Amino acid sequence: MDPITVLIILLVIALIIIISGIKFVPQAQVYIVERFGAYHKSLQTGPHYVVPIIDKVAKKVSAKEQVADFKPQPVITKDNVTMQIDTVVFFQITDAKLYTYGVERPMSAIENLTATTLRNIIGDMELDATLSSRDVINTKITALLDVATDPWGIKVNRVELKNIIPPREIQDAMEKQMKAERERREKILQAEGEKKSQILVAEGEKESKILRAEAEKQAAILKAEAEKQALILRSDAVKQQKILEAQGEAESIELVQSALAESLVKLNQSNPSQNVIALKSLEAFGKAADGKATKIIIPSEIQGLAGLATSIKEIAGSSEAQQ
Repeated sequence: MDPITVLIILLVIALIIIISGIKFVPQAQVYIVERFGAYHKSLQTGPHYVVPIIDKVAKKVSAKEQVADFKPQPVITKDNVTMQIDTVVFFQITDAKLYTYGVERPMSAIENLTATTLRNIIGDMELDATLSSRDVINTKITALLDVATDPWGIKVNRVELKNIIPPREIQDAMEKQMKAERERREKILQAEGEKKSQILVAEGEKESKILRAEAEKQAAILKAEAEKQALILRSDAVKQQKILEAQGEAESIELVQSALAESLVKLNQSNPSQNVIALKSLEAFGKAADGKATKIIIPSEIQGLAGLATSIKEIAGSSEAQQ
């Protein structure tokens, strides 16, 4: 073979070997490099160069958060109830070197550690507390796993109880209990509804009675006001009538007095004789005698006039007899 050809072949092989030492680490991954079978270094994201033949990439580790869904594990509660619980673990590799060399089969180790930790926690709790305390269980198991996996370069972010499956007879008893509880709540709600309905009816009757009483009260007040106004109007009418009657009597008296005064004035102006005055007095006495008085005192002047009148009457009578 031509020496130049051999040289070219050797150069190509050397170039291939040199190029094979160039490594590009993807995002969120770490490469573990071993030299002569021992840990040499960890390659982070980006381009790197390793010595061919001497160095090799022993493991590629993902730095992303990972999810491990483990199959159901049998656990026994404090009150001796066996049930199946399956868990989901969210973890992240924080140290690729410890993860690679810390434990053989890390996922199996995490699964077994999760099962034993879960049994320890559930063993201190009764069935009812287990079913109602998922958050407490999640918090406890997360804290314990995080401490236990720290030497392996693993960070346990959280652990969730995916399913809690009690035995069939326990499920039947729980269903009966839930049914009884629902029926009890339904009866309570019905009783509360009837109670509220009765309260509303009573409130309505109360309001109705109050409104009727208020209406009767207002009617009585209006009736009393009407009667009061009627009495006031009647009393005002009687008062006005009496006032008018009194005014009429006063005017009548005034007219009589005026007429009497005018007659006296005219009588004085006519200069009447003593006989005329005596005759007027006799007429006035006759009017007074027409009353209901049982005793009448006759003045002496009127007695003389009466005798005079009798004498005149006798003389007149004798004159007529002679004729």
